[in-house]
Amino acid sequence: MTVPVSRTDSLPQAFTTFVGRRHDIAEVRRLLGSARLLTLTGVGGVGKTRLALEVATSARNAFPDGTWLVDVGAVRDPSAVATAAATAGGIVDLGARSALGTLAEHLAEHRALIVLDNCEHLLDACAELVGTLLSACPELTVLATSRQTLGIAGENVFTVLPLKVPDEAVELLRDRVSAVRPDFRITGANWDAVTRLCADLDGLPLAIELTASRLRTLTVEQVVERLADRFALLTGGSRTAGPRQRTLRAAMDWSYELCSPTERLLWNRLSVFAGGFALDAAEDVCAGEAIPAQEVLDLLDRLVVQSVVMLTEHEGLHRYRLLNTIREYGRGRLAESGEEEHLLRRHRDFHLALAERVADGWYGPGQEEALTRLRAEHSNLLVALARDDDPQATLALAAALRFHWCVGGFLAEGRRQLDRALAAAPEPTPARARALCAASWVALLQADHAATDLWLTEAGELGELQDDQVVRAYVVGLRGSSAMFQGRLAEAVPLFERAIAAHTAAEGEASAVFQLFQLAAVQMCTGNPRGVETGRQTVYLAQAHGERWARAHALWALSWDAWRHGDREEPLVMIRAALEIERGFNEPLTTALMLETLAWIVASHEEYERAGRLMGSARRLLRDLGVDIYAFGPRTAEDHGRCEESVVRALGPEAYERALSIGGSHDSPGRAIDHALDPGAEPAVPVTAPGPLTPRELEVAAMVARGMSSRQIAARLVLSLRTVDFHVGNIRTKLGFRTRAQIAGWWVSTQGPTE
Repeated sequence: MTVPVSRTDSLPQAFTTFVGRRHDIAEVRRLLGSARLLTLTGVGGVGKTRLALEVATSARNAFPDGTWLVDVGAVRDPSAVATAAATAGGIVDLGARSALGTLAEHLAEHRALIVLDNCEHLLDACAELVGTLLSACPELTVLATSRQTLGIAGENVFTVLPLKVPDEAVELLRDRVSAVRPDFRITGANWDAVTRLCADLDGLPLAIELTASRLRTLTVEQVVERLADRFALLTGGSRTAGPRQRTLRAAMDWSYELCSPTERLLWNRLSVFAGGFALDAAEDVCAGEAIPAQEVLDLLDRLVVQSVVMLTEHEGLHRYRLLNTIREYGRGRLAESGEEEHLLRRHRDFHLALAERVADGWYGPGQEEALTRLRAEHSNLLVALARDDDPQATLALAAALRFHWCVGGFLAEGRRQLDRALAAAPEPTPARARALCAASWVALLQADHAATDLWLTEAGELGELQDDQVVRAYVVGLRGSSAMFQGRLAEAVPLFERAIAAHTAAEGEASAVFQLFQLAAVQMCTGNPRGVETGRQTVYLAQAHGERWARAHALWALSWDAWRHGDREEPLVMIRAALEIERGFNEPLTTALMLETLAWIVASHEEYERAGRLMGSARRLLRDLGVDIYAFGPRTAEDHGRCEESVVRALGPEAYERALSIGGSHDSPGRAIDHALDPGAEPAVPVTAPGPLTPRELEVAAMVARGMSSRQIAARLVLSLRTVDFHVGNIRTKLGFRTRAQIAGWWVSTQGPTE
């Protein structure tokens, strides 16, 4: 027999406030309204238990017969799971029946909630317990937490993600540090360090809680510097926490022990990737020596199920990633294994091969997809370039990434990497010759004509010495571009003609398509009637080969020429077609120049406000790249100056600045193009403004200016009231204000009246 308890509540008392996750609580409660088994999964330290307890506490009224916690974490014997559950529920067993049978009998008529915590190491036993109870007890609901799903029929799964950075993560850090150091404040002076700290900690609540104890005696900046050895730094958690939650290493050790030997091996090897990876990269780099390539996908799936690897997406690409903490743990294990250097070489070789495929096949189909992939791999590319064991391989990689640097919007990074690679490998090799060509292109786009000429001279000498047709073709084409940018148009024409012939002979007609566009542009600028024919020839050649980048450039040139000759409709049709193609590239430089041209066109139609906004968008994109409109030749500068004069004359200086500011709020090529092609679609809240505020603080400031209360702002942004008040306090501190009225006045003075 059993002695039943009329109502059982065994949820532990929380000693700290629950921060953030307002949306998660609402979603989990919604799922519990229809699901009888809901499992919260996620990486160790992400806050599954705390979220489950918060939900259970807030949902008590929905379970009149009780809610209780069953912590399986300390149970080692699978046969003891049911006993632990019965004991947690206060069920006294006075008979000879099994604990599971006793528990099922007791709960048969009860509308109750069991929180089954830390199931990952006893999955089969927990699955049997839950399956039996749900079959026997029609009113019972189970909320489980586990790093891996239970895998039984009817299970619903909610993945608990790290806290949002900066919002929730910064609030948790402030709350926990204030508890041990009451004078701690987050100000404009330490905001960047605080947000970097929270980002480096992956927004993991456990890591943030452990960091808070270190901030008793260290500054935020000191903690950031010491995170290179995070497992030594983040110890000394609460004595009330379980053993696996007292240090970051203990939490990682627990996850590692739950993996099979081959899963651990793949975890170790995956740690060479930075910022994420694709399946083909994992198969190429991590296969071999106990892991066949065909088994990598299955092992990856198992690591995803165990919350070690996260599924993610980058611009539509399916990818995987490790949180920094998990990656660092695996990297330490990899170093212990003696495989680290070998894996890093394979990592570099994979990304070199990827970059060379993109470069070699650039003038054909798939350009947008190629740039998207390289953007997704940017962190991995930097890791590969940082290796110093093979300077020639580094040169080859830096050169092969020329379209990533120059078309993908990474000019400054490309300049740094090429400068470093060239300095480290001065030998006159083929790799150096091609890297010099890439460096010349980057420098040219930065308007550094001295460096361009210097590097082109050396590249030309090496091309002749090595009898490299491709290098010679690039050198003569870049000399033409340099002459064009500096206004020496007559000099540029024969250089482009030679470049077209050289590229065609070396790599086929498709490789000459961009030089053909540049020839068309120069011919148009000099009034040569063959310019339009050359531009159309570029479009046809590009179409024939499935090439889109040079095609967009040619349409842009044709648009400018038609506008210059007084056509009203054709320029708009062609520039819109060019921008539609550019939308798929996410290329800041060309987008900015096309938007400039569109501004000139609409200004001639007396759409001065729109022209000012387009010029603002172009200016923002160019400034982010570190260049300005005057770097692209005197003709471009003249057209820009005339347009600006007409807009200022029509609108007045203040309205012109206002239009520039609105246009400058479109901080990516895609957004800028969207608003250029649909001028009626303006952002509800500008994402940038003068001052030191973060994008989230800018949103809050705009809503304060509209007269919204903190509660209204919290509802609109799906934040807690505490978080909104925290942001308002930060805004006051950073701007030196004391009242919300001052914030509203600042917003109107810098951004204009709100709607």
